This record gives sequence, structure tokens and C-alpha cells, in this order.
Amino acid sequence: MDLSGCSRRKLLQKAGMGAGLLGLSGLLQDEGVLAEDSSDPLAPRDPHFPGTAKRVIWLFINGGPSHVDTWDYKPALERLDGKELEGFDRFTGFFAGSVGPLMKSPFKFAQHGESGKWVSEIFPNLSRHVDKMAFIHSGHTESNNHSPALFMMNTGLPRMGYPCVGSWVTYGLGSESRDLPAFMVMSDPKGRGLPKGYSLNWGAGYLPSVYQGTWLKPTGAPIDNLQRPQDLSSAAQRRQLDLLARLNREHQERLHAEKDLTTRIESFELAYRMQMAAPEALDITQEPKHLQEEYGIGDDRCGHFAKQCLVARRMVERGVRFVQIYSGGMENQRSWDGHNDIVGNHSGFAGETDRPIAGLLSDLESRGMLQDTLVIWGGEFGRLPVAQKSAKPGRDHNPHAFTYWMAGGGIRGGTSYGETDEVGHKAAVNRVSVNDLHATILHLMGMNHEELTYRHNGRDFRLTDVAGRVIKDIVS
Repeated sequence: MDLSGCSRRKLLQKAGMGAGLLGLSGLLQDEGVLAEDSSDPLAPRDPHFPGTAKRVIWLFINGGPSHVDTWDYKPALERLDGKELEGFDRFTGFFAGSVGPLMKSPFKFAQHGESGKWVSEIFPNLSRHVDKMAFIHSGHTESNNHSPALFMMNTGLPRMGYPCVGSWVTYGLGSESRDLPAFMVMSDPKGRGLPKGYSLNWGAGYLPSVYQGTWLKPTGAPIDNLQRPQDLSSAAQRRQLDLLARLNREHQERLHAEKDLTTRIESFELAYRMQMAAPEALDITQEPKHLQEEYGIGDDRCGHFAKQCLVARRMVERGVRFVQIYSGGMENQRSWDGHNDIVGNHSGFAGETDRPIAGLLSDLESRGMLQDTLVIWGGEFGRLPVAQKSAKPGRDHNPHAFTYWMAGGGIRGGTSYGETDEVGHKAAVNRVSVNDLHATILHLMGMNHEELTYRHNGRDFRLTDVAGRVIKDIVS
């Protein structure tokens, strides 16, 4: 456009549309209407409002821990031990033919901390941290079966194929690390297998696959192909990746609807960066000996879980947004699924996790990280207050009641929210759904669960579906 001899009025008239569009673009960006730059799907993004937590470590107590034998003390169970639970539906659990009478907890409870919280004797180390924790005693879910209950707790729906909490968090906030995955998962390392539902528990569902969890294998090399082949130099590998990225982008220009192409390009780049960053992040030998001992590294009983907890701290310290660790694997006695011998089952798994989790809380606090790291403890459902008949009695699944606790990340420590009935059969006061739990986690991360949405099949989906409320009583 020839602007020679053009007056100021004429210039503004001719350039008005461009200046107007720039102004409109700025206004729309300020209002959050314009889409984020999709060239880097894991770029850090601002939350909806200032959150109190920047990162999450979720200790998933796989199999369904018994709330009445851990954190939800019920004196009435002692008084009513051996009596029938009036009106009990024997199909509440999974084994209708093995229903017995009410059974008191085989474990002793004692009060701890300034809050006077009643805690089972199986947690001698975690009991010292109760004033950091907020307990939710009135949780309830929709299924009494492991797989759908695991999907419900992880994705908000009791069906496979939906994004999990970690995927939603990384979709909403991106990653603070350019060299490590935003979302990492560790499973039980003692040959017990993955949780039921396998990797769908940390899948991205209909979200771009870049937001799915990266699973660290429990034995051998934690991530495949983490080491560059010896006959391939760094410069040669860089040239290969540059060529691959150029070809993928050319392909993407012709197929704009193929959103996973961006994910594919980023996955190659992240894998390249991880070859340098991941080995260092996973190397716990760099930690002081006294700190390793505090976690329980080297202890035959808990050393495996201690290593995972220490790795989790090293990961979040390096910018990983979400870490999930599973205690327990696939089948009954290989997880917290105490159908038989509740004494042996729960004391065994508590012995594996109590000291490492206590060490994690102490370590985060000493580093000033607990205040903005949300630590979560809990499983897919609770267990019944009645006995499941066997040579050594256990407890069946209970979808009507479970206990969760959270610490750090803006949680009001030393508090308890909600109550079950006098024997722990059902959530009775201030009932908390899984959607409520998820809404609260997102709130602590600075996200409104009603606004964090993703367009899929013509509908705006969200983690909490059409429900969910923030449990404000446990938020500081």
C-alpha cells in the first residue's frame, strides 16, 4: 500500500481494520476467549485463579483399604462385635455368600497430635503427621467392583476411556519441566502386577495423548530406550529428529484434524531431552544417606516403596506436575484387598508404606515444598464393618463409605470432615462423592472444575461431569 503523501487521518482510515483487529485480539486474549498456542501442548499455563498447590503426589492405596481399620475409629464396632447388622444388604460387597456378623477392628487405636486424631496402630510413623492432614470420612462411590471403582476414582466415571485426574491437571496447567513428562506413574514393584484396568487408570481418554501418564516400569530400565544407542552420536540423533519433525509438520499441514500429530512431534523431542534429565532425576544415590534412611531405603520391608516416594519428591522438585504411586497390584492378597486375613493383609501393606510416606511428608516440609505440594492418600472404595467368613476373617468391598486424607497444598491440617454411621457402614454426615473430591483437587490447583472443559463429539466434557462441589471446610 502506497502511503506517500498520506495524511494522519487517511493513514488511520486505511489501517483501521488492522489496528482494530489487534485491539480486538488483545481484548479476547485478556478475556481468555482465544485458544492457547497449540504448538507446545505442555507449555505452562496460568490457572483460573491463584491456587495453593502447584503439584500433586497421589498415593493410591490400591485394592480398597478398610477405613474402620485405619483412620475411621468406631468404638461401636467393639460393643457390637459378633452381632448381625440389621437390614444389611448382603449384595453390598462382592461375596454375598460369605457375609458374617459385625467385626471389631483387630487393631488398637490411639489418639495423636494436637488434633487428637484416632489412628490405627498399623501407622506408627504417619500418626505423627496427623496435624498436617485433613481427613474425609464420608466418601462414597458407585461400584463395588475394582475395575469400575478404579476408573471412577481416577476419571470420575465408572467406565473406561475417559481422561484421568492427572491428565486433566496437565491439560489445564501444562508442565513446569521441559525435560521430564508432566505426569508420571509408578506401580507396585514386587511382582504383583498393575492395578485392575491397567494403564487406562492413567490414560488421557479423549484428550490429546500427550497428557497421559508416563509409566515407570517397576523392574529393569524404568523407561524403554532411555539410553541413546552407542553407535549414534548426539549430533546425528539431533539431525534425525529435526528431519522427522519437519516431515511430521509437513504432514500435519495437510491433515489439520489429526491432533495427535502435534503429540507425536512433542513426544520425540521430550524423549530426546529425557535421555539427559531422567537418569539424573531417578538416581536416588545422590541423596544424603540420612535422608534415604528416613524414607526407609534399604529396609527389606518397605525399601521398594521408599524408593518410589523419594523418586516422586525428586520428580516434583524438577517440575513434574502430577505423580501417582500405586501400593498393591492385581489380585486380592497382592493388594489392600483384604477379603481374607485382614490382620495380615493390612498390617503387611501398612508396614510397606507407613515409614516411606511419613518420610516423604517430613522431607517435603523441610524443603518448604509441602505448602504447595498436595499429597493425597486413598483407594477406590472402603471395606464393610461385617466380617467376610474365612479361616482368617477379612472384609468385603464397601462402596458406601471410605476415608481419604490430604496434606499440604493449601489443606487445613488437623481437621476431619464428614462422618460414617456408628459402625462405618455408610457415609452419613456431609457425604462426599468422587466428583466432590476431584472438584476440590482442581480447586487447590487453581482451577474451576466447571470451567476446565474439553470439546469432544460436539459436547464440552469435564472431569466432574455435571456434578461436584469444593469441600471448602478442608481448605485453608
